[in-house]
Amino acid sequence: MSKVNTASKVKKVVLAYSGGLDTSVIAKWLQETYQCEVVTFTADIGQGEEVAPARAKAEAMGIKEIYIDDLREEFVRDFVFPMFRANTVYEGEYLLGTSIARPLIAKRLVEIANATGADAISHGATGKGNDQVRFELGAYALKPGIKVIAPWREWDLTSRETLMAYCKTHAIPVDFASSKKKSPYSMDANLLHISYEGDMLENPWTEAEESMWRWSVAPEAAPDQPQYLELSYACGDIVALDSKPMSPAQVLTELNRVGGANGIGRLDLVENRYVGMKSRGCYETPGGTIMLRAHRAIESITLDREVAHLKDELMPRYASLIYNGYWWSPERRMLQTMIDQSQQYVNGVVRLKLYKGNVIIVGRKSDDSLFDARIATFDDDAGAYNQQDAEGFIKLNALRLRIAADRKR
Repeated sequence: MSKVNTASKVKKVVLAYSGGLDTSVIAKWLQETYQCEVVTFTADIGQGEEVAPARAKAEAMGIKEIYIDDLREEFVRDFVFPMFRANTVYEGEYLLGTSIARPLIAKRLVEIANATGADAISHGATGKGNDQVRFELGAYALKPGIKVIAPWREWDLTSRETLMAYCKTHAIPVDFASSKKKSPYSMDANLLHISYEGDMLENPWTEAEESMWRWSVAPEAAPDQPQYLELSYACGDIVALDSKPMSPAQVLTELNRVGGANGIGRLDLVENRYVGMKSRGCYETPGGTIMLRAHRAIESITLDREVAHLKDELMPRYASLIYNGYWWSPERRMLQTMIDQSQQYVNGVVRLKLYKGNVIIVGRKSDDSLFDARIATFDDDAGAYNQQDAEGFIKLNALRLRIAADRKR
């Protein structure tokens, strides 16, 4: 049942545990294969599913140390918000909802391993995806000597049927009726997004069925009247909605609600995985879609031109670092320091209009604004800008072009 070499003895392993079919099998498999003690860790990062039942399932398998942590505020405050300060988008479209959750889970796995004296961690990511890379790069960056056990790269349980058969053989408490009714899609959810992969989506020509989407109405079914919303910013982070102060997790929860109700945040994408293959996935990121547009709007009046342009040049590299699992790398930390420093004057309010899948910027204001109406006006500017200065500016910038043209003649 296993291809693993157990020569290196593992005494205790911390498992990232959801309580679902895969990780329930993994918990028992670890006990049997490695003859080790298993510690389970279940994170609530806003996936919208009850995490408390994971405790009862773990106890039924004889697990003594069980961690169930509410990480929603930490997730948004320390991971989502810093990422959005950079206006981060992978390959022009993906807002990195799955990617940004993995470094937090890796961090907590290592912390629990340290607290419990465990010498290994384990996860349920497959050998084909990005998540195995993200979990393990994070773990090694935070605890270089940690052993990582990835069952999907070791065992020969290769289908849902073999997993369910394993459950029956080993009396693992799984609701088989519920498993049969399970969505055909592989889904991952947290406060930032929900993703869908597999089944009919593996054909990139096939349109996703409407019944698949869970967080948003179709744009054409959204209300016929627009909804206005004001986002207040302090140092690049949203601190209030419609003048009501909110915590980071509260902000994202509310933006998901209003965004989903207005048909905002759906994405159908073919992306390039770090392991080398292309993968088609669908995503719902209503709150993140609003955040991205609004943040760029407040930066448009508060950031110096060259600072804004430099951020845009560096953003694709920053996005790749997160997508590929390098959140804890020195280069990502270095970029974050630069990004955070740029946000000290990104304060103010952005006014949005949400309408049938669209996020429309209708206003922005800031006490730290660099927008000067006296200079920008088309009316008489009372000497604030001497238009005659433009002639010399243009000629100096045209000098190399004129020299090149003369050479051609």
